[in-house]
Amino acid sequence: MTEAYAPAADPVRAEGAAAYMKHIAPFLGIPTPRRRALSKAVLAGTGRPDERDCTAVALRCWELPEREYQYFAVDYLRRYVASCSSGFLPVLHHLVTADAWWDTVDLLAAHVAGPLVAADPALAREMDRWAEDENLWVARTALLHQLRYKEATDTDRLFGYCLRRADHPDFFIRKAIGWALREYAKTDPTAVRDFVEGARTRLSPLSVREALKNL
Repeated sequence: MTEAYAPAADPVRAEGAAAYMKHIAPFLGIPTPRRRALSKAVLAGTGRPDERDCTAVALRCWELPEREYQYFAVDYLRRYVASCSSGFLPVLHHLVTADAWWDTVDLLAAHVAGPLVAADPALAREMDRWAEDENLWVARTALLHQLRYKEATDTDRLFGYCLRRADHPDFFIRKAIGWALREYAKTDPTAVRDFVEGARTRLSPLSVREALKNL
């Protein structure tokens, strides 16, 4: 992978990307379409991985400094999350806490944590613990893991998490509360509207604004 990505590096783009992401990590400066084309070439001829392969790829990518390698891992996990069991959750916890920022955490929440919990409902109790975690990225992952659930959303957990973290001072938690509610509003706008009205004095203005944006 490094042999494919490194020659495509663009230092000017890299500096702009790093600045946009608040210098959470260095970048190679490879635009997303080009990066994904390179990834496709890297993976050509490889078979479907098992959980051990997914773990090895993810951890190796997280060891490399440039952010594009972590994007490779996120895309890889999104594609092959069905190969992973509940035993992958500790690895996911590492991925959402190491060099954490919204660009990787949000995709891992919706496309890896979400499917893992859907496949093994017992993991919902782990999400309950994550929702209370002091690490804001772990808590944000719990808040966002049902983003793609639609009618399968566990509304008790969705609304419960929102209330439990409503007083969190960080922008990323308040934004996640609003985003999770706004997404579920596409499925049940009345439930979201009623919840927000009942909890308006507890939710931050940001969370309320985001939740009701499309209602």
